[in-house]
Amino acid sequence: GYRYRVSVQEFRLVEVIELVWTVGRGEVECQNYLRVLLVNKTEVITCGTNAFQPLCITREVGNMSSVLDRVNGVARCPYDPRHNSTAVVTESGELFAATVIDFSGRDPVIYRSLGGMPPLRTAQYNSKWLNEPHFISAYDVGLFTFFFLRENAVEHDCGKTVYSRVARVCKNDIGGRFLLEDTWTTFMKARLNCSRSGEIPFYYNELQSTFYLPEQDLIYGIFTTNVNSIAASAVCAFNLSSITQAFNGPFRSQENPRSTWLPTPNPIPNFQCGTIDDDGGPNDGLTERSLQDAQRLYLMNDVVQPVSVDPLVMQDDVRFSRLVVDIVQGHNTLYHVMYIGTEYGTILKALATTNKSLQGCYLEEIQLLPPGVREPILNLQILHSDRSLFVGLNNRVLKIPLERCSNYKTETLCLEARDPYCGWDRKQRSCTTLEDSSNMSQWSQNITVCPLRNQTTNGVFGPWTTWQPCSNDDGDGTSSCLCRSRACDNPSARCGGRNCEGSTIEVSNCSRNGGWTPWSSWGQCSTTCGTGFEMRQRSCNNPSPRHGGRVCVGPVRDERFCNEGVSCPQPIFWSLWGAWAKCSAECGGGVHSRVRSCENGNSCPGCALEYKACNLEACPEVKRNTPWTPWMPVNVTLGGARQEQRMRYMCRAQLADPHELQIGRRKVETRFCPNDGMATCETDSDLLRAGSKRIVAGSGWSSWETWSACSQDCAKGYRTRKRTCATPEGKVAPPACRGSPVEYQDCNSQACPGKGERTQVTAPRLSSTQL
Repeated sequence: GYRYRVSVQEFRLVEVIELVWTVGRGEVECQNYLRVLLVNKTEVITCGTNAFQPLCITREVGNMSSVLDRVNGVARCPYDPRHNSTAVVTESGELFAATVIDFSGRDPVIYRSLGGMPPLRTAQYNSKWLNEPHFISAYDVGLFTFFFLRENAVEHDCGKTVYSRVARVCKNDIGGRFLLEDTWTTFMKARLNCSRSGEIPFYYNELQSTFYLPEQDLIYGIFTTNVNSIAASAVCAFNLSSITQAFNGPFRSQENPRSTWLPTPNPIPNFQCGTIDDDGGPNDGLTERSLQDAQRLYLMNDVVQPVSVDPLVMQDDVRFSRLVVDIVQGHNTLYHVMYIGTEYGTILKALATTNKSLQGCYLEEIQLLPPGVREPILNLQILHSDRSLFVGLNNRVLKIPLERCSNYKTETLCLEARDPYCGWDRKQRSCTTLEDSSNMSQWSQNITVCPLRNQTTNGVFGPWTTWQPCSNDDGDGTSSCLCRSRACDNPSARCGGRNCEGSTIEVSNCSRNGGWTPWSSWGQCSTTCGTGFEMRQRSCNNPSPRHGGRVCVGPVRDERFCNEGVSCPQPIFWSLWGAWAKCSAECGGGVHSRVRSCENGNSCPGCALEYKACNLEACPEVKRNTPWTPWMPVNVTLGGARQEQRMRYMCRAQLADPHELQIGRRKVETRFCPNDGMATCETDSDLLRAGSKRIVAGSGWSSWETWSACSQDCAKGYRTRKRTCATPEGKVAPPACRGSPVEYQDCNSQACPGKGERTQVTAPRLSSTQL
C-alpha cells in the first residue's frame, strides 16, 4: 500500500510513502488496502488491511516518512478489503470506527479507541443492534458521534427488507457496570425516510452516500432501490433537528423474540450526553434500571423525515453512487449545488432547493469518460481553496473546475444556463462568477425556472406532395414519369438529433420492358463419368423492367446432357467375410481367422485377413505319477552293506492333450540293506519308525562333500553331495546315524536358448528332509 502527497494547485506528485509491506497470500487480496485516512490537527492516521493483519500508523502531516505510532488495526479497520468500514476522529483524539472486528466479517461493531476514553463497542453478536450493516459515513457533531448505515430491518416482519439508519452515541459514554460492561450505554438508531409521495409511497430504502453541511446542519444522502429491483435513485436532505427529534421520541421494542415490535415511552425524553454523571463519580448516575433500559431500548419508533415531502432529485433507470454539496452565493440568495456521481461515470450537477419551480433542476451533466466506456464514480471531494472538484475513479483522479462561466458566450446562454456560479456582467459584457464581476449591481442572474434539458429532436418526415409529371434519367436514358416528394421538417432534426430515414422522392409510371442478357458459358458437368448434365444461365436485366414494364419471357436456365460416351470404371470393393476357421486350441485361449477378397482390383482399403481370440475357457487339470524306478545302490560300505534309492515323478497341469504333460516334481525314496543276510532292507519310513533303536551311541556324520556337477546345462537339472556315518571305532555304519547320507539340489533353471517356452510343472528344491 502507498500514500501519495499531491499538490492540488499544480496537480503533481510531491511525495510517495510505502505504508506497509505486502505479506502472505495472493497478489490481489494480500495487498494493503487503506480503509481509514483521517487528519487530526498535525497528524495523519492511516489504517490498512495489511494482508489480513490490520495495522494503523500515525504520521506527521508535513513529513510522511516520520512514523509517530503503530497500533493493531483490529476493530479500526476490516481484515478483508471487501468488507466496508467508516471512521471519524474527534478533536480530543478518539477514533470512532464502524467496521467488522473478526476475520469472517460476522461481528459488526461501532468501536471507540485511542484518546483518553475507555474502549467501547456495540453489543457482540446481537443482530438487533446491528443486523448485517453496510456502514456509509460517520460525523463528529457536538456531544455526539453520528453513524449512517443501511442494514436488514429487524422490525420488519414480512420478509427481508433493507432500511437506512442513522445511529448515534455519546462521545463521553464510559460503558456500564455489571450490565453493558465495555459496551455503549447511549447507542440509539432511527430509520431515515426518503420516498416519493403518493397514495402508496415509493421508498428508496438503500442509503449509498452522505454529505454533511455543518454550516446549515444538513445531511444530504443518496438513496437507491435494491440492486435486484428496477434501478431508481433519489437525493434527500435531513436537518439535525429532525434527527434529534426522532431520538427524543418513543422507542420501539419487543418483549420476546416472538412478539411484535411496539412503541415504548422514552424514559429520558430530552436526553443529553453527560446527564447521567454527577459529582459522585462517572458511573454514579448509571442505575441498574437505566442500564436495563439501555440494553433493550435502542431502536426509535419515529422515522426521521426529510426537509421536503418529495426527494430533492429523483431519476429512474440509473443508480447514483457519490454526492458532494457546495454552497454558492447567488445574486439574491444562497444556493446549494449538488454534484452527483453515477454508476456510468457521469456527474450530474443539480440544484438542491425546496422551491417547487426549481426542485429537481439539473444544471449540467458532465461526461468524464470516452463514449462507450462506463465506470462508477468512487469518490467526490470539493476543495474550496482551489475552487475545484476532485473525482476519484478506479485508477486515476480527475480535477474539474467548479464553475465554467466562460463557456457561455452570450447573455442569453449565460442567463438560461441557470447556473448559480455564473451571471452576466453588463459592464464587462461577459459571463463571470460573482467574485470576478466588476460590480454586483452590474451582475445579474435569472434562476427562476429550471434550464431546458435535452433539446435534441429527431427529424420526422412531412406529408407527401401530389404526383407531378417529371423526367427521370436512370443511366439508360431519360423517361417521362410521375414524381412526388416529402421533406424532413415535421420537425427538423436539431441539437444532434437523427435525420429522417427513408426516401424523399418517389418515381412512378416510368415503364420500361426488360431484356435478356447473353447466355453464360456452359458450366461444369455434374458427373465425371457416365451421363450427366451441364447448365448455363441468363438474367433479365438488359435492361431490367421498371415502373410496370414487362418482364422477360423465356427460361432463365438452359440444361444439356454431357459425358454420354464416357463409361465409369467398375467399383472396387471387399467381398463378404468368410466363415471363421477352426480355433488353434481347444481350451486355454487360441485364435482363429477369416478372410475376404478385393473384388475388381487390389486397392481395397484395410486387411484381407482378420484374427479373433477363441476358446478362452481354462483347460481341465491333468495329474499323473510315473511308476517307481528299480532300486539302485548309491552307497556301498566295505562290509558289503549298501544304501539304495528309487524315484518317481509327479506332474499336474491344465492341458488340452494329456500327452503333452512334461516331467514335473521328483520324489526320491531311500532304503538301507545290511550285509548279514538276515535283516531285510529298510526304507526311510522304516528308519523313522525305528527311532533311536538303531542309533549307536557316539556315532556321527562326516562333513558334506562338495556338490557334483549339474545333470543338465539348462532347463533345470539337479546335483548331489554325500556324507558318511562312522562309529566311535571308525567303522562305517550308516544305520547308526539319523538322516540321509545324500542331498539333492536343483540347478541351471534358466531356459535353454532358442527354444520356446513350454507349459510344465517344475519340482521344488529337494533336501534330505524331503526324501
